[in-house]
Amino acid sequence: MQPARLIILAVAIVAAGTAGFLAMRLSGSSAVVQEATVEHEPTVDVLVTAKNLPVGSRLDESSMRWMAWPQSSIVDGFITASVRPDAVTELSGSVVRLPLFEGEPLRREKIADSSSRILSALLPSGKRAVATEISVATGAGGFILPNDRVDVIMVRKGDTDAFLTETVLSNVRVLAIDQQIEEAPDGSRAVVGTTATLELTPDQTKVISVAQQMADRLSLALRSIADAQEEDTTAADYLLSGGDGQPTIQVIKSGSVVNSSATSSSSSAQ
Repeated sequence: MQPARLIILAVAIVAAGTAGFLAMRLSGSSAVVQEATVEHEPTVDVLVTAKNLPVGSRLDESSMRWMAWPQSSIVDGFITASVRPDAVTELSGSVVRLPLFEGEPLRREKIADSSSRILSALLPSGKRAVATEISVATGAGGFILPNDRVDVIMVRKGDTDAFLTETVLSNVRVLAIDQQIEEAPDGSRAVVGTTATLELTPDQTKVISVAQQMADRLSLALRSIADAQEEDTTAADYLLSGGDGQPTIQVIKSGSVVNSSATSSSSSAQ
């Protein structure tokens, strides 16, 4: 190769390298580095459940824990460390009134004071707890659980010895069953008890008291969970009063009710 060509090739290589170096310097000097700024929202420690808790269970230190909660999401009713720093100790022994799930914030309306009796703590204001006998045959095969909704059906003999069925209570809540939950071979849960405790209004307690005396058998019909929002105050009021709405004296004879109103009784006496 001739010396002139070698010189030209060397000059071209140096020129190309210089141009690349200058281009890198220019691009580096014009680049602007922007750092993203992340703002962290303030948090507040909220008392939550550490495990699933069924109705009627008692709180202890292993079932509660503190969890950081966004300050803007705090609502009235949450138990916070800033307001009740000793809440874990103070609430130990309290009764769970409504089902709680792991990680759910503890609210005052879902628990009852530890000094309360368990069943009375589960009762809302104005309601009564009444027990009625059941069996596997009359309790939906044993698959009725606390907090379910049921209808109470009365079966009795009429004047002609024919069996009559009447729904005496509708959509009432089951507070308790007198047996523990049992695991079936197929993985389902069942409660086989002999007594069901129902949540009733004062008028409903009178109805079921009369029905228990009249009935050959009382059965519980399990309702859908979707019915929980419907009215639960309907009852067979005719068992308590006559057609004219006047107070009556209930006389039960041979499985039938004989209604004698107070007004008619007083008139007959005269």
